[in-house]
Amino acid sequence: MKILLVGEYSNVHATLAEGLRALGYEVTVISNGDFWKNYPRDIDVSRRPGKLGGIALMFRLWKLLPKMRGYDVVQLINPMFFEVKAERHFFFYDYLRKHNKKVFLGAFGMDWFWVYTCSVRKPLRYSDFNFGNKLRTDPESLKEQKDWIGTTKERLNKYIAETCDGIITGLYEYWACYHPALPQKTTFIPFPIRCPEKVSISSTVPKKVRIFIGINKSRSVYKGTDIMLRTAEDVLAKYPDKMELVKAESVPFAQYRQMMNGSDAILDQLYAYTPSMNPLSAMSKGIICIGGGEPENYEIINETELRPIINVEPNYESVYKEVEQLVLHPERIPELKRQSVEYVRKHHDYLKVARQYLTYWESCGN
Repeated sequence: MKILLVGEYSNVHATLAEGLRALGYEVTVISNGDFWKNYPRDIDVSRRPGKLGGIALMFRLWKLLPKMRGYDVVQLINPMFFEVKAERHFFFYDYLRKHNKKVFLGAFGMDWFWVYTCSVRKPLRYSDFNFGNKLRTDPESLKEQKDWIGTTKERLNKYIAETCDGIITGLYEYWACYHPALPQKTTFIPFPIRCPEKVSISSTVPKKVRIFIGINKSRSVYKGTDIMLRTAEDVLAKYPDKMELVKAESVPFAQYRQMMNGSDAILDQLYAYTPSMNPLSAMSKGIICIGGGEPENYEIINETELRPIINVEPNYESVYKEVEQLVLHPERIPELKRQSVEYVRKHHDYLKVARQYLTYWESCGN
């Protein structure tokens, strides 16, 4: 089987490619590296700034068309899989469908189904767009609603979803948005993580709890990082002898991972039900996730025993309480670290996930 993975989101395709190659498959990743995060890829299609950058990228994509044909499977990271306007994507998508056997859509992040469902149907108790029946009004949420609802992006997303061979969702939240609309086409497969071969979990209780937080300035309010950071700084101010805080602000992936190493816990994504790629990567190293660990997260992967995630509600008080409790009761840390490693190895190992993808791809369209 020959596989083309188009686009990138938080290292999903690069890691999936590693797993597939380890199983003996031929894989090509074509992406922009997810912007400044600069994840690995085989063919780079990043865009330079300005109008000339857009023209240069279109010219490059045209030249690359012969390299985007003849695959058994093509998977798109998102309906917007290149850094060009939505109307340009119709041509590239139709080309990929015409010149390859099967095309799949990844539901891994921002798209119309996510924005519209959370803003209008509101199946989730909270999300990037709602708190219960109340819509969020922060600038980033409003921008995304305006960007997707009633636009060419909406038409593109619907067109791809209706005509592709299958849709893979990577988090419970995305499954909850896609499955009701397209139940026959939608499946859930956990995100792939390449776990360290050996992780040593010390039974020693740390004298100072080291907490890590990654900050993307442009999306800080949208993802709740602003609240998490303020909470961590307030707990640190109260217990400076019991806690350390490490902050990584908009740094490339390699530097981010290096700064994260040695931490006891990571604060990530206040409005999530489930841990995404960054906290999962941290958990694989024995770093505890303080973030999304709702019951639905465990149910969709049929996990009945392990509970490694410190779940928080989407507000300052809940985060403060959980961070403070961890700082005051560090004796919990060794067991939570052990469970974190076991959880990721059990459900997210990149080889296991790659096999799940292969099984799903092969089952579709037969």
